[in-house]
Amino acid sequence: QLQLVESGGTLVQSGGSLRLSCTASGFTLDDFAIGWFRQAPGKEREGVSCISSGGSILKYADSVKGRFTVSRDNAKNTVYLQMNNVHIEDTAVYYCARGRGMLAGSAENEYDYWGQGTQVTVSS
Repeated sequence: QLQLVESGGTLVQSGGSLRLSCTASGFTLDDFAIGWFRQAPGKEREGVSCISSGGSILKYADSVKGRFTVSRDNAKNTVYLQMNNVHIEDTAVYYCARGRGMLAGSAENEYDYWGQGTQVTVSS
């Protein structure tokens, strides 16, 4: 059964750090781009970052550039989102999603399978 499971969400103070994980099962992670999205209360879901299947192409939303880093360990079937210097506005449910191919962008229709999400709450 194809599945994506996010973990690592927690309550963190503004300026702090945390790392989210997205663990895949039921398919070969190497063949697909993976994206990270987030949805804050009362807002639409937005793309945060994505990484190509081989890990050489990384994309970030302007709001997280220089603070977040996406990486992947295909041997562990896991993609990570390192979040540093978090801001209160980073509070959201974070989702990972599988791209339809080796590359993907920030449009949701470029992704076909989604995890259930993990809550990140940033306090002042």
